Parts: sequence; structure tokens; C-alpha cells
Amino acid sequence: MGNRILKAPEGTPSDVERIKDDSNYLRGTLAESMLEPISAGISDDDNRLMKFHGSYLQDDRDLRNERQKQKLEPAYQFMLRVRLPGGVATPAQWLVMDDLAQRNGNGTLKLTTRMTFQMHGVLKWNMKKTIQDIHASLMDTIAACGDVNRNVMCNPNPEQSEIHTEVYEWSKKLSEHLLPRTRAYHELWLDEEKVAGTAEEAEPMYGPLYLPRKFKIGIAVPPSNDIDVYSQDLGFVAIVEEEKLLGFNVLIGGGMGMSHGDKETYPQLGKTIGFCTPDQIVELAEKIITIQRDYGNRSERKNARFKYTVDRLGLEAVKEELENRLGWTLQDAKPYHFDHNGDRYGWVKGVKGKWHYTLFVEGGRVADFENYKLMTGLREIAKVHSGDFRLTANQNVIIANVPQKMKKQIDQLIAEYGLTDGKHYSALRRSSMACVALPTCGLAMAEAERYLPVLIDKIERIVDENGLRNEEITIRMTGCPNGCARHALGEIGFIGKAPGKYNMYLGAAFDGSRLSKMYKENIGEEEILNDLRDILPRYAKEREDGEHFGDYVVRAGIISATTDGTNFHN
Repeated sequence: MGNRILKAPEGTPSDVERIKDDSNYLRGTLAESMLEPISAGISDDDNRLMKFHGSYLQDDRDLRNERQKQKLEPAYQFMLRVRLPGGVATPAQWLVMDDLAQRNGNGTLKLTTRMTFQMHGVLKWNMKKTIQDIHASLMDTIAACGDVNRNVMCNPNPEQSEIHTEVYEWSKKLSEHLLPRTRAYHELWLDEEKVAGTAEEAEPMYGPLYLPRKFKIGIAVPPSNDIDVYSQDLGFVAIVEEEKLLGFNVLIGGGMGMSHGDKETYPQLGKTIGFCTPDQIVELAEKIITIQRDYGNRSERKNARFKYTVDRLGLEAVKEELENRLGWTLQDAKPYHFDHNGDRYGWVKGVKGKWHYTLFVEGGRVADFENYKLMTGLREIAKVHSGDFRLTANQNVIIANVPQKMKKQIDQLIAEYGLTDGKHYSALRRSSMACVALPTCGLAMAEAERYLPVLIDKIERIVDENGLRNEEITIRMTGCPNGCARHALGEIGFIGKAPGKYNMYLGAAFDGSRLSKMYKENIGEEEILNDLRDILPRYAKEREDGEHFGDYVVRAGIISATTDGTNFHN
């Protein structure tokens, strides 16, 4: 192997690096802050640390101006995110999250694009008990946010239950192995006592400064790329032959976030570096994380994700360093094929007589709406369901592993509460995804979850007029450029720029293997609809057999292909 000298970027460490360094392994002054009775908020330093414990302090921006007028502090509340490898939850765990959302949250649950539960509206005084109740249900919120490995995704694949079970077990092992070792979470939230005189705490993998930024891992099982494996810092593609898991192709350096107007930032696709066997996956992930720990950018957080480390050092140099640290060589990547990245709605029969029902959950929001008691219906199903729930990467939920003898009872509850697989909606709506954005996300520049359904109402008229109602076109909207709904992989994508204004992107691949490119900047609804009134009829008339929308707009010259994140802005 070569002996290239790799270096981290030079520069003054960012303020977050100072906070981590001073935190005593993620403790900071959180214990005191959470007990302080005067404010519902906490200091900015503690809020940075709070992320490592699975939470962000937010405020209700709908109320911000009114509260300012009344000289009141913002309506502070916490968002709490669960660590849920592979998105699998038991019915008992579902009921716990439902109950906590009613008692301590805002009465709803958000199913995230990383296959987990997110709860909004938790007041400071209720945080500790909420986390304890989550822990009692055998879940936790450790490392659901922060500069560490986040929730490990894996394909739900209800049709391939045995392969899914095997891949899911690996996602759990990755999640457990890559957790921070500090006992701060257990001391702060679970009342674990710090034992006097024990050896000084250490983070053997992360070190005292943890990673320069968040790190995301996902495992895809072809032919489905519903977890958007190319968007992950570290992606694994399961290679299955004759119903046997041979191992995984390894992809590195994907990521969606960017900053408006800064061409040094861009979304990027993961690139394949080889193949490993299943028993090598955990060690490989650990060594990749240590490379990012050692060579990531700790001065500029906007350039601190692993994708920038890979692009700066070069793919071959990172692979060489990885193999040096492993002491073994990756095998050549094996062929695979993706044909979709959406969910399969309604009933699907799996193996061993088990059934799986995928519900469409618009925007991932589980709530009781005026004419649609989604939350109540799922609660009643959870009370009798003997299988599990699988939260999908498209913000939907699968009522999974239903025995044949229970299918009729589940079906009756689905009918009683009018729960829907969304098949009466357009395929465009079923292929939609939005981040939370306003009112709770402090980064949002525009609406996303609350607005995308309204916009789709209007786009559907164009879709229907042109015979495209059943044509799957991925459409994604985020309130800012951070990429929580993986906007750069939407065939039609919108990134919030200002209230009511969006950058519009086109041309991503339907299977998630090509990024989109900006088509128009800072436009409102009228211009969005006018553009789609021009492009969608052309697609209906001119598309080739089986041609997806993203491929068509590239072929037709409406937008140029983005083959690599480094040409995203060109």
C-alpha cells in the first residue's frame, strides 16, 4: 500500500469544538440548566450538547412575534428524536410514543426520513420523565442528533422478510457499536450515579471532540433504494444471491446538506469503493468514522461533513487509508440493480404466511385530523397487533408481520378508521416528502410540511390533465438547504429561500443515483405552476417507454445532468 500523507484542514477550531472540549464528555451544565426554573430554555452551549442526547431546543415561530410584543420569552419547547435502527418498533413501543405525544408533546408524532419517531412540543420540565419512559420501553434517544453516527437506516423490504431480518440485525449491531461510550446520557436522564474513583472516562473511537459533524449510515437491499443509499456518509448495498446475503458493496461520501449561495457546499453522491462480507461491516464502519474523526474539517462546520473530506483527500487516498487501518483489502464491488426508491402501498404478502400493510402518511405526520383519525386508528391497531411496525424512509408506516389469522381484524380497523394506503391519491403525492420546517425548525426559511400538500393539490390538476396520475415522480420539499427530506434526490425538488419562495430543482434519477440541478431560483407558487404547466405536458407527449421524469428532463435538454456534487452548481 502507498504511504500518502493525509492532513486535516488547518484553521481555528469552530465554537462547537470548544463546547465539546469543555463539556466533560457531553455533560456541560445540562444537569443545572434542566433544573433552572426561570426559563423554559437552556443556554446555546448546552443546546449544542443536547443534540448528542437526541434533542434540540426550538420555539414556536408562529407565536414568536406576539410573544415579543408581550415581552415574553419565546415559546421554548424541545424536539425529541428516538434512536430506532432500521425503523422497527414493537406495538408496545408505538403505544408508548403515542401516549407520550399526548401527555408531553404536541399531540402528534413525526415519522422522519431516517425511519424514526420525532416528538415536538416537549417542555423542559417534562423532558427527563419522557426520556425515562422511552428508555423503559427499550428505546432511547442517545446519538439521535449531534456530531456522531445517527440513526442507522435499513430497507424495510417486507417481501424479503428473511433477508430483511438478517440486514436489520446488522443495522442494530452498527448502531450499538457506534454509540458514544460516555455515561453522560445515563447520568443526566436515567439517574445513574457517577461512581467515585473510577478511571477517567474515554471515547476510544470518537475521542473527546467526537466527529466534526453528524454521520449517517444506511443499508439498502436491491432492487429497492428507498433509504437513498447514495445520500449516506457510509452506504452499504446488500448483495443477495440465491436468497443468501453474501455481503455488502461499500459506498462513501454521500450527503445532502449545502448552504444557499455558497458554491463550496453541495450535495454529493456516495461512491463505491469495494465489497465486504457481513462479518466485516462493523469494523469497517468504525475505521471509516475514525478517518473522518482525524481528517474532517473542524474549522468550518459547513465543510465538515465526510463528503468534503472524501472529495478533498480523494477517493483512492481514503480507500488506501481505510485498508491500512483495517489491515485487510476490500474485494471488488459486485453488480446490483435498483429499480425504485418508493414504498409499496397496501397489502403485500411476505414469507411464512405473514402480511404487511403500508399506510401512506402525508408528510410523515401522525395526528388526528378533522376527517381522518390516523393517530387513533394506529393506536387501536397497536393494541391488537402481534407483529411489528416499520417506519419507512419515505415517512410512511408498515403494519408488518401480520399473521394470516389476524389479517381480517387489522383490515377491519383500517376500514373503521378510514386509514389509507393512498392509492386513491396521485402517484406524485404518494412519492412526496417534506421536512418539518415551520413553525418549529429554527433553520427553516420557508414552509415545507404544511405547504407541500397544498402545492400538490394544484400540481395534481396538471398531472390529471396530462394522463400522468399514476406516474411516479418523486417530489421533495425542504424549508432550508440542510437536506432533511433529501431534496437533491427528488425528480422535482424545492428548497425554501424565503417565505413563499423556493429554489426549484429538476433532473434527479428515480432510483436515487443522480442529483438534481437548479432550474429556477427564488420563485413563488405562480411561477412554479407555470413552469410545470409547460414541462409536464411535454413529458406526457415526448417520453419514451418507461422513461422517468428525471431522465426525460435531462434527455430533453431542460436541465443538464448532475453526475457529481462538484458540478451541482454548474
